[in-house]
Amino acid sequence: SITCEGKKVMPVNFVSTPKFYSLKTKEGIPYKQIAVLHGFDVLATTVSQRCVRWRREGERCHFCAIENSLESGSTISMKTPEQLAEVAEAAMRLDGVKHMIMTTGTINYVDMGVRYLVECTRAIKAIVPDLAIQVQFEPPKELSDMNLLKKAGTDAVGIHLESFSQKTRKRIAPGKAEISIEHYFEAFKYAVEIFGRNQVTTYVIVGLGDSEESIIEGCRRVAEIGVYPFVVPLRPLMGTPLENVQAPDPVLMERIYQQVAINNLKSGLNYRESKAGCARCGACSGITAFE
Repeated sequence: SITCEGKKVMPVNFVSTPKFYSLKTKEGIPYKQIAVLHGFDVLATTVSQRCVRWRREGERCHFCAIENSLESGSTISMKTPEQLAEVAEAAMRLDGVKHMIMTTGTINYVDMGVRYLVECTRAIKAIVPDLAIQVQFEPPKELSDMNLLKKAGTDAVGIHLESFSQKTRKRIAPGKAEISIEHYFEAFKYAVEIFGRNQVTTYVIVGLGDSEESIIEGCRRVAEIGVYPFVVPLRPLMGTPLENVQAPDPVLMERIYQQVAINNLKSGLNYRESKAGCARCGACSGITAFE
């Protein structure tokens, strides 16, 4: 149990090691280097552990540690569609996984990796058609590329803006900031038309220097469109430029969660209606507790 000053706050149960972690591909690659269990019943993977912005001078996102985990040996660089389908089938069969998240380092500057995510989705759905899938990516230059994801069987998408301030974006995510906020909102609207309200999410990071008011207002704007704002506190990661930055005050997070949850409900959004992905999982955010 979690206690505070000797009083029990809440019970805690630890998740047991997933059964599929003990398996390997025919090439000898452990399944857990291909995809891992997140939250309670979601399988998660970073399809490409390399990112074009990581290696180009002046483009790296300051909060991101995507290639550090590759260097540590905990994962492999590129997961193939066949590997992902194999692991997804085992995770669903052995551990009761209900949905899957595929994020990726940005593979190129045109489709941003969307077409490779299409191949991965198609392969997984061919083996486990009932597994709901969310894919996450930067908005492609041609927004119509997102139609390919829908045709392949993608259930939900994540297009992560992180901050509604262009000044903050240029400072914290200089490469991604080259894609305008306006283009993100165009992508949001296009994606909602394809996947529906509540099936498009965007990460919003508290702790990058944005005001409480601007975060709440930005979240309200995307919610009105039908995009679920997945609000998270900054988690300073070792090996990143923000590793020594202090995480936001829990009291601030509570105020933001409360107001964003109210606005979400006013717009007809809630995490329970999300078919797959971060909003449905909720483990990285406190927002679900306020809905």
